[in-house]
Amino acid sequence: MSDPYKTRPGTGAYGAPMTLRFDAVGLVTADLSASLAFYRRLGLDVPGDAGGPHVEAALPGGPRLLWDTAESVRSFDPDRTPPSGGHAITLAFACDSPEDVDAVYAAFAATGHGGRAPWDAAWGQRYAILTDPDGNAVDLFAPLPAAD
Repeated sequence: MSDPYKTRPGTGAYGAPMTLRFDAVGLVTADLSASLAFYRRLGLDVPGDAGGPHVEAALPGGPRLLWDTAESVRSFDPDRTPPSGGHAITLAFACDSPEDVDAVYAAFAATGHGGRAPWDAAWGQRYAILTDPDGNAVDLFAPLPAAD
């Protein structure tokens, strides 16, 4: 019996080459309309929910963001329980400037979606954390100007 960590990566069925590529991030939401409105306001080109339990949006650069209602997910995973004790996922969005981080955070915090107010992070970015309607963290960041 071989150890799984010794199995050569990149092989599929019958030893044929296999290439995995990142394609999407899925969010499970209790309120599809509220979640879609949040991400539209953030600037994503999100289609209408059309009354369905699943929505997809193409993101710049190729990947997709997917939304599924909790009811829809329970239809094929009846034992699913939402994570507890904190957010389940963090999405991070680059802003054009530190001032944009502050402005976007202020606009969302005013509607109850603040998380952690902007700060200058030790790794050289202006950073802030929003909270989406399902409690997921949405990070905002921009490089800080270089110190002279």
